[in-house]
Amino acid sequence: MKRRIVLAGPLALAGCASILPKQKYIPRTSWPLNPQPPQSAPANEAGKVVLLRSLDAGPGMSDPSIQTLNPDGSLTTSYYNQWAVAPADAASEVLGTWLTASGAFSAVVPPGSRLSADLIVEGELTELVSDLSRNQARAVLTLVVIQNSNGNTRPLAQQRIIGTAPLNGSGYAAQVSAQSAALADAVGQAVRLVTSFR
Repeated sequence: MKRRIVLAGPLALAGCASILPKQKYIPRTSWPLNPQPPQSAPANEAGKVVLLRSLDAGPGMSDPSIQTLNPDGSLTTSYYNQWAVAPADAASEVLGTWLTASGAFSAVVPPGSRLSADLIVEGELTELVSDLSRNQARAVLTLVVIQNSNGNTRPLAQQRIIGTAPLNGSGYAAQVSAQSAALADAVGQAVRLVTSFR
C-alpha cells in the first residue's frame, strides 16, 4: 500500500503541473546610460593632464537595476529594466568623455598611463534614482580634485554634486530619460569644477 502511494505521488504532481496557468514571458530590457557632452572641442595641447580614477560605487550603484524611490520611502529595483552597465561604471565613462570633450586639457588618462598627471580626479557615485514623490530623477556624485606635482599631492577641492531632471511620465522609458538627464547635469557640474583648476 505504501509503495502505491509513493508511486502515485509524482504522477499526481505531474497532472497538477499541466493545469497550472502559464506565466507570461517578460523580456529583460537593457538601457544605455551615456549622455553625450553638449559640445566637443579639440584638446588644449598646452593644458594639464588629468588622471581620472574610476568612480567608486555607493550602495546599490554596482547593481545595474534601475532604481525607483517610492512616495512611501521604499526603494524598488527592477529585474526586467536594467542599465547596460552598472551606474558607477557608466558615470566614470561619461565623466571621462565629457572632460575630454571640454577641450580644457591636453589629455584625460586612466590609471596606469605613462603620462604624468597634473590633476587627479576621483570620487563616488552615491545615487541614481527616480524620486516619484518629487517627480524628478536625481544623480549624486562626490568628487575630489587633487593637485599632483612630482609625486607630491595636495587636495584642491572636495564637493558633493547633485544633478536633477524632471520626471515626465511613469514608465521605465521616462525614468531612463530623466535619470540620464540627471547624470548629465551632475557630470556637467563636475566638469566645471575640474576645469576651474586647469
